[in-house]
Amino acid sequence: MTAALTATGLGKRYRHTWGLRDCTVEIPPGRVAALVGPNGAGKTTLLHLATGLSRPTAGTVQVLGRAPDRDVRLLADIGFVAQDVPLYRSFAVRELLEFGRRTNRRWDLAAARLQRAGIDLAQRTGTLSGGQRAQVALTLALAKSPRLLLLDEPLASLDPLARREFLQALMEGAAEGGLTVVLSSHLIADLERVCDYLIVLSAARTQVAGDIDALLNSHRVLTGPRRDLAAGLPGVATVVQQAHTERQSTLLVRTDGPILDPAWSVADVGLEELILAYLAQPQATALPPPRLARTAAEASG
Repeated sequence: MTAALTATGLGKRYRHTWGLRDCTVEIPPGRVAALVGPNGAGKTTLLHLATGLSRPTAGTVQVLGRAPDRDVRLLADIGFVAQDVPLYRSFAVRELLEFGRRTNRRWDLAAARLQRAGIDLAQRTGTLSGGQRAQVALTLALAKSPRLLLLDEPLASLDPLARREFLQALMEGAAEGGLTVVLSSHLIADLERVCDYLIVLSAARTQVAGDIDALLNSHRVLTGPRRDLAAGLPGVATVVQQAHTERQSTLLVRTDGPILDPAWSVADVGLEELILAYLAQPQATALPPPRLARTAAEASG
């Protein structure tokens, strides 16, 4: 099955600065992926490369098995909502919908979705609230029935009620169309509600990528007597983050088996705790094995 988005050694340099570097990630189709990272980590750059708005300096990116910067026909399969929600502010909402209908070969009943959200189709876009503009932008992106929907910080300027309405519309659209979604945001609690796949970018590189449930199941918080773990601990693959008091050590670890040492108490990890631990330790990674290595392992199995 063709991945929705595949990046291999992907990089984009702006003069002397890398906006994204050595990014390798594969998003399976039908997932709702959270794209997380500090400002300047490369999230917007990755999305612009995926839409074909920007061309790679290094590596490759494919969307639905095709190169977005070379295949213009791919635009019909991609929906994109930019961070500043750019809309023609002098247009009435109804005029935007008509413009979308005339410029896309596929178009669903977008007006009905906006009317259910209580948005007046005769109102000028520039007079809408931030939450309403985000709803309109999302509706326009969904109405073209894309196979991949890319959302760059659409929640940043919304109040809690508007965020809830936006996410509800997103979940409804994803359920109806079975599309793949990549949602960039700093609001981890909101991401936890709707996402099942995680990508963490840090220092312009991929730090974490994978199914959220699998990532949470492979990480644990250990609490026990202070000790030097230089020799390792059975069941621990990597110590991601650690904190020590005079008598006690608390570790967030990636496991490769059960933790059987009775000196350690073992607790589950939440999504926010996992993300913040990795962001605090940019050198730590939780990445799947390279695709070729997976293919060879699957063939031998």
